[in-house]
Amino acid sequence: MDFNFKKIASDAGGFFSRAKQLTEETFLKAERTELDSHFENLLQRADKTEDHTRRLLSSIESYLQPNPTVRMEEVFYEKLELKKDGVVRQNNLEQLSTAMTEAGETFGETTPYGTALLKVAQTESRLGQAERELCAQAATNTLLPIRRFLEGDMKTIQKERKVLNSKRLDLDACKSRLKKAKNVDTQAVTNSKTSGGFTVEQAEADVRVAQAEFDKQSEITKLLLEGIQTAHNNQLKCLRDFVEAQMSFYAQAHQLMADLQRELSGTMSFRGSSAILVNNSGDPPNGRTMAAAIAAAKPSGLLPEDLGTKQAKVIMDYEAVLPSEISVIQNDILIVYRLPGMDAEYVMAEKGGKRGKLPVSYIELL
Repeated sequence: MDFNFKKIASDAGGFFSRAKQLTEETFLKAERTELDSHFENLLQRADKTEDHTRRLLSSIESYLQPNPTVRMEEVFYEKLELKKDGVVRQNNLEQLSTAMTEAGETFGETTPYGTALLKVAQTESRLGQAERELCAQAATNTLLPIRRFLEGDMKTIQKERKVLNSKRLDLDACKSRLKKAKNVDTQAVTNSKTSGGFTVEQAEADVRVAQAEFDKQSEITKLLLEGIQTAHNNQLKCLRDFVEAQMSFYAQAHQLMADLQRELSGTMSFRGSSAILVNNSGDPPNGRTMAAAIAAAKPSGLLPEDLGTKQAKVIMDYEAVLPSEISVIQNDILIVYRLPGMDAEYVMAEKGGKRGKLPVSYIELL
């Protein structure tokens, strides 16, 4: 191998010079070059940013995947750049759905309990899929940019800070040699025009070179530190994306659970027959009468593919559960229609200038 011995010797000399300067600063209280207050504030902000960003990253990862064993497995595969098998690991909601499905199939679709288990299992499966989509969106729009910042920009900043500290030690070491050279020059007046003068001049030249390198590195580091504000702006966008993903997930979860609650509280059909689910006290669910619940099982006459505008009559009271729904009372006359891609169990209803979704089981066409 081709070694550059002069460079190796120079690097070794610089290393021992810095070590000597650092020892003197630590134990002998030697003078050191101080950074201005603005620069110190930038350094402190960078340290706080790195600390809090790492904590936020860890907390979001724990929120998205509470199981630490699974998190470590994902890190292991990511670091070693390994690919997992094609089997997709089920999340907790999907595991619950699987257990309920197996139980429902065991008890049978012809029993109210078995039918309820299967319906809840379907909803839990949809919730599990929605949670999986939340994790995927958060990983792409939030976790990945934060990791890139920590592993990219922040590592570069820390690297340049180390270089700056080395340049400062070199500068202070040169200043210390200049001070010693001047003391020797003062004591040896007779030799001031020979070796002493040369020593002082050489030391002053070294100080000028070290000062120039320190100033240059200071500017580089300061520019990187001032870029922390840009990183804050980027992470603000990541935070907004995360909140939007959460908002979408919880809205979808609320919609699914409201539909499930309505389905379990009303009539349920199985094999051509109908059953009314009531609570243990014997009172009809949601305060509805038995006759009203039976009326809800009547067909509306509106086919799923029918997108035309029609008139319909409300056959029983309905109180809106979600902001997108409309409340109606029995015998109201409505204008109803379906939107493309709309759930077959709902229609859009208009009454008195108000518009909202309404289950088809509460109306009959005129």
